[in-house]
Amino acid sequence: MGWSVQGTFVETCSCNMMCPCWFAVPDLMEMDQGWCGTTILVRIESGECDGVDLSGTDVALVAHFPGPTLFDADATARVYLSPTTSSEQRQHLEAIFQGSRGGPMAVLGGLVSNWLSTEVVAMDVTEDDDLVTASVGSVGTIRSERLRNEAGGLMTMQNVGFALAFEFPDATAQLAPSAGTEWSDPDLPGVFTSKSGARNNVNWQGD
Repeated sequence: MGWSVQGTFVETCSCNMMCPCWFAVPDLMEMDQGWCGTTILVRIESGECDGVDLSGTDVALVAHFPGPTLFDADATARVYLSPTTSSEQRQHLEAIFQGSRGGPMAVLGGLVSNWLSTEVVAMDVTEDDDLVTASVGSVGTIRSERLRNEAGGLMTMQNVGFALAFEFPDATAQLAPSAGTEWSDPDLPGVFTSKSGARNNVNWQGD
């Protein structure tokens, strides 16, 4: 029957602003620290998978890439879901965000060699104009704040590789630094804090 997800996508990573992986140009993608820790938060406003309603759910994902570039792959990653999700929703959300059901997350999923077991943890997400904050169990805090210029317009980058891969509207990523993001899941290769980040809305579909 396929699946669809519409909502807000928030990305952070441990590189300085702006993370070179967004360009998806191998010669430009060397990670600032030789490795990368990245988080993704998706707030699903509406969606369904095989007839199961996914509306109103939040999904967090963390991945640790050993580097030196994103395309060297071999990442370790984990999906986190809220206890308010049903067992059916968890099954479908895990498959979508690990990339096994196709769609944009299949691009990222193809770079992960070790999927840790999905964890169900308390999640608290707050949106206040340009600022999004989220706590994810005892392992992580996400903070993302969109940048604006002196005229009040959003600062963006357009037509870069991963804005296309994630199917952002007009292939445009909104610049959103992530200072204050911290992750310390003991099952990951290391702890990290974030500086870089980007956001936009998504309207995804898959098989």
